[in-house]
Amino acid sequence: MVKKILKIIGILVLILLISAFAIPYFFKDQIKAKIQTVINEKVDAKVAFADADLSLFKNFPNANVTIEKLSIINKAPFEGDTLAAFEELNLKMSIKELFKGDNEPMKIDGISSKNGFINIIFNKDGIGNYDIALKNKDKEQGKSKPLSLKIKEYSVENFKFKYYDEKSKVKMVLDSINHKGKGDFTASKLDLVTTTTTKVSLDMDKVNYMKNVAISLDAILGIDLNQSKYSFKENKAKINELPLEFDGFIQLVDAGQDYDLKFKTPTSSFKNFLGLVPAKYSRNLKEVKTSGDFTVIGFAKGLYSETSVPKFNIEIASNNASFQYPNLPKSVRNIIIDTKIINETGVMKDTYVNLAKLSFQIDQDVFNAKATIKNISENAIVNAALQGTINLSNVTKAYPIKLDKPLTGILKADVTSAFDMQAVEKSDYANIKNAGTIDLTGFNYTDENSKTMKISRALMEFNPSRVNLKQFNATTGKSDLAVTGVLDNFYGFVFKNQELKGNFNLNANQLAVADFMTTNDASKTEKKQPDAMKIPAFLNCTLTAKANTVLYDNLILKDVSGKLIIKDQKATLENGKTNIFGGSIGFNGAVSTKEKTPIFNMDLGMNNVDIMQTFTQLDMMKKIAPIAGVINGKLNSKINVSGNLNEKEMTPDLNTLTGDLTGQLLSTTVNSSNSAMLTALDDKLGFVDLKKLNLNDLKASLTFKDGKVNVKPFDIKYQDIKATIGGTHGFDQVMNYNVKLDVPAKYLGTEINNLLAKLSPSDAKKFETIPINAMLTGNFQNPKVTTDVKQATTALVNNLVKQQKEKLINQGTNSLNSIISNATKPKSDTTKTDVKTDIKTKANDLLNGLFNNKKKKKEEPKKTE
Repeated sequence: MVKKILKIIGILVLILLISAFAIPYFFKDQIKAKIQTVINEKVDAKVAFADADLSLFKNFPNANVTIEKLSIINKAPFEGDTLAAFEELNLKMSIKELFKGDNEPMKIDGISSKNGFINIIFNKDGIGNYDIALKNKDKEQGKSKPLSLKIKEYSVENFKFKYYDEKSKVKMVLDSINHKGKGDFTASKLDLVTTTTTKVSLDMDKVNYMKNVAISLDAILGIDLNQSKYSFKENKAKINELPLEFDGFIQLVDAGQDYDLKFKTPTSSFKNFLGLVPAKYSRNLKEVKTSGDFTVIGFAKGLYSETSVPKFNIEIASNNASFQYPNLPKSVRNIIIDTKIINETGVMKDTYVNLAKLSFQIDQDVFNAKATIKNISENAIVNAALQGTINLSNVTKAYPIKLDKPLTGILKADVTSAFDMQAVEKSDYANIKNAGTIDLTGFNYTDENSKTMKISRALMEFNPSRVNLKQFNATTGKSDLAVTGVLDNFYGFVFKNQELKGNFNLNANQLAVADFMTTNDASKTEKKQPDAMKIPAFLNCTLTAKANTVLYDNLILKDVSGKLIIKDQKATLENGKTNIFGGSIGFNGAVSTKEKTPIFNMDLGMNNVDIMQTFTQLDMMKKIAPIAGVINGKLNSKINVSGNLNEKEMTPDLNTLTGDLTGQLLSTTVNSSNSAMLTALDDKLGFVDLKKLNLNDLKASLTFKDGKVNVKPFDIKYQDIKATIGGTHGFDQVMNYNVKLDVPAKYLGTEINNLLAKLSPSDAKKFETIPINAMLTGNFQNPKVTTDVKQATTALVNNLVKQQKEKLINQGTNSLNSIISNATKPKSDTTKTDVKTDIKTKANDLLNGLFNNKKKKKEEPKKTE
């Protein structure tokens, strides 16, 4: 009997398990349809989700509905903006809720979400993008609510909340939100137990007030749902590591939210102040020795609405405090902080900050600051003063800042400033009052790549219209520089994210470009590579520079000067000059790093530069004219070139170069033995000795694009031989050139000279020069040279022989006519007989001469080239 009962129970359990797995599949389409119906009936927005699943095990004995990749996209006036997105949204409910009719409310017991995002926007008209509910639809159609939220618990994991008000320019971001709450929302009054962690960033009118400030709150909130009132009971909050406790309530009313809150630090230890500093900068606070106090106390009371804010007062105070970290030799003493943030009227613009005093001392150095900021929300009015001395070497001895190399130097400040933000934005110098100096001496800084900048002195002088850089002397690596100049809108750059405008003069004895290139150290085992250089978008300045020597890659440039204009991530160079390669170069051009791939264009004017140095030391010139590297002499040239820059080294990407070059050679000789191409050409043209080639005053021009160079035909002269050269080659050194020569026949061998000698001067002149062609292919290291010298010589010999035959035939014909003419004259019989005999003899001699010459020609062996 027992066995039968157990067997029946086992079968029932098995059926239930099978049903638990099967039911979700049977009801999946029904659930998706119901979710879609609810959305369409309630929401005026574009809503989409990838899938919806039902599980009877995830929250057993309750059911769990999971909606995957849910997104809510606004319609006008926020067309296309994402209001919310959830990678996963889970709804917890009783199983019986799944079987209710279409018009019956479905009760949701719990909600959880992962990797979510909410984006709240108020436009300039004060309209919010969150109001997406369809208006009065339930009243018009008399439908029941399809959902009833009776939540007992909820949670969000890795959530992000963004808020932006276009009118007030307030932007707040809560990132990495992890929050959960538990309470019985079925009761009108309940205690909600919550835990929250997040990171807060706050910007107001482009000024950043908080950035990734860690905030946590563990609290029990007393909730009165009937009155929409939320009261703080037990709670522990932290801003970074600064502890706070809250008392009071927030109540939702028709006009907005009513606040009656008080907060304070639970203790007055100065460690509370160090707790404000993010943990990665403040280290372990437990072992820090402190004296004196630090307190934060405040309240907020009143209505937050479209026209008002609660009155509030936040007091931050410390008196005669000190701290010293373990294992650090210096302490910070006589710390005084007296700061208040106050609103006494409930009007946002009346909020003001009063930093009555901030003072501290390290060794004998005392630093003081004070400031007031009024009218924060509209046109902030700032009054500030800094005065004191800081020995920078003591900073790391008193505070655990992690630096690869310690700081050194003395900073002295004595500055007062009074301005309003509108004056800064409009550069209205009449309403900006600055005075004083900041003086930095003996400052040494070493970056993560072990590059050290040594600033012997940097002196800035403040006045109403500008900040004067009176002196800046520094060295780094092999470089030294001295800079003076002015900054026209220093405060606009600091407070309003405006361009940094200025004009500077730079003088240097030596500048090494490599000293100003950074490297990354992604792998200690790999060779470090320079980071891609980007011209900062905020720079809008002019730099007039002079340097005795500039080291760039393997080049040494002397007496460098020019004007550099930096704007819109573009550096424009005007009137650049330098002495190099035994001559001088003038240059104008620009480099832009605005796009992903940097680009450049440059006009170069070379004057009297050494040809061999120019075309062997500059990679670009090697590719453009490799043959020039074997020419001794000077060059005048103009080059226009543009293309891309390699992102890391900021050197030209040779495969992208486009441009043209015109040049004139001066006082030149050719080292043909150093060129495989010229050696091969020399061998093929036996009548030419290229070592004696004179290229003085030769002018040539070429163009280049997509890695290919096109040389326009140009003429050169070797003794009395004229040559025309033109063709193409690639940056890969593959070439295709044609050389056309007009060669005097006298250079083509003894046989031709003997034949020419038998011609009359007028006939010989017809064969004074003959055209010969040479083709150069292959590449510059392994050239292939072909000529038509043999064919041209053979053709010339044939023409000369033909010419000589025609001459002899003409001579024979003339002689024969003469004999016949003489024979026709009246003579004695004896004379007639003698004449006939003479005609026969001379005719035979002439014919024998012709045929014997022809025979000799046939019997002569052919001469080779």
